[in-house]
Amino acid sequence: LEKKFLSDFPFKETPDQASAWDDISNDLASNSPMDRLLCGDVGFGKTELAIRAAFRVVLSNKRVVILSPTTILANQLYASFSARLNPFAISTDVVSRFKSAKGVDGVLLNIKNGHNDVLIGTHLLLNNINFLNNVGLLIVDEEHRFGVKQKERIRLFKTGLDILSLSATPIPR
Repeated sequence: LEKKFLSDFPFKETPDQASAWDDISNDLASNSPMDRLLCGDVGFGKTELAIRAAFRVVLSNKRVVILSPTTILANQLYASFSARLNPFAISTDVVSRFKSAKGVDGVLLNIKNGHNDVLIGTHLLLNNINFLNNVGLLIVDEEHRFGVKQKERIRLFKTGLDILSLSATPIPR
């Protein structure tokens, strides 16, 4: 199933993407939790690699949570993840300020009933433990844009959890 999923990628994979996917794949297969930073220019294909990691984790019967620093980026990620994962019967939801209280309650009900595989949202997801049930992978997009308070919440939450951080901004040395 994963081979079919990978072959459905509509673009030619770059050598850097292939190398990064090998590293992420090995990390996910290891016995110790992954804590990987994927840094690359805009258009490098970081989101596709995050989608692949999410696909593998969902096939292992775990949920994936994706944190975004902004509502607009959360909605863009939702569109990208949904387009790639929904054809494989993987459910995706988004929680943002654009979602009504009734909509958020529906997402929580989906999680409670085991009908949510991938949840995308802003740092607000860190404030409700119910969003974080049965999570196997946490993806943090544009991780450098989160504040100290959010990074502390992530640090408390990430024990024993695979973490994939994405950034288009070079990390100063």
